[in-house]
Amino acid sequence: MPSPYFSANPDWDIKPRSPACTQCQQPFNDGQEYVSALLFNQDGYQRQDHCRQCWAARPPERAALVSQWKGIFRAPPPPAPEPLNRENVERMLRDLMEQADPARLNVIYILAVMLERRRILAEKDVQQRPDGRLARIYEHRRTAENFLIVDPWLDLDQLEHVRQEVLELLEGPAQPTATAPPAAPEPPPAAGNPA
Repeated sequence: MPSPYFSANPDWDIKPRSPACTQCQQPFNDGQEYVSALLFNQDGYQRQDHCRQCWAARPPERAALVSQWKGIFRAPPPPAPEPLNRENVERMLRDLMEQADPARLNVIYILAVMLERRRILAEKDVQQRPDGRLARIYEHRRTAENFLIVDPWLDLDQLEHVRQEVLELLEGPAQPTATAPPAAPEPPPAAGNPA
């Protein structure tokens, strides 16, 4: 058997910490102490993670043990919510392209770029129009539809305004806040009666 410490072609594919004990298969709880062991056998390096009870009852064979250490399990944080739903972005792009409003060219371009970054649209070609502007041809990866998007050559100082416009369109019109009607004035005390 080759030495686990000096190998001409070591297998360095060591797995990250497991979410559960290798022996009892019970998931680790947030804040729970665990014991990790790095073993070497004919299959190369292997990592095992054990709860304290399983480690105390049956630790791995000493001959195969290369290293061991203790740690505290920290549950991964929940995934951050997606800031903008991609279906809404795609629907908004389709709606605005159907309306063909020249005042929305900036928004259409930004929506297309957002969908390109999410790998929904793929840029296939760029053509120069007679007016000198660039037209970018995108293809929808799933449906193979083509979208012709005019590049408005946005300046950096325009980006914040366009970003706000995109957010307002995607979030819908602002809902009016309910305000309480003004309180009726109290009637003055009646004359001649002590208050």
